[in-house]
Amino acid sequence: MPQLNAYLGFDGNCAEAMRFYERVLGGKIEMMMTNGESPMRDQIPPGNEDRVMHARLAIDGGILMAGDAMMGCDPYQGMKGFSLTLSYASAAEARPVFDGLSEGGKITMPLQKTFWAESFGMLTDRFGTPWIINGGLIDVKPAGN
Repeated sequence: MPQLNAYLGFDGNCAEAMRFYERVLGGKIEMMMTNGESPMRDQIPPGNEDRVMHARLAIDGGILMAGDAMMGCDPYQGMKGFSLTLSYASAAEARPVFDGLSEGGKITMPLQKTFWAESFGMLTDRFGTPWIINGGLIDVKPAGN
């Protein structure tokens, strides 16, 4: 069975974002290579040497991958049309992650109790990544069942 992982695109701040996620999410950066360090360095457009070609962060059995967009290619259009979701066993586990990811970002829904979770909140972090955080999911049955 394949493993589904997210791959995020940044505009020159991938290394900073991945170090932030490593700290807040408690993961470990397993790999981070700039364009200038890659075997393809001679084929990279000038000015892109310090941008991250590929980064990999291991998070409790999952992987978050990322890289920087190349300058001089298609313009970077930001992140849109998705959210990364983290679900924790309890509201107490979810709170520090929500607070950490929201540092310098924008909270779109404060962490609060809902009918499906003891805590649920949404935010966009300072790097433009949208997050949904759940803590203490509640077993909800559809109406009529």
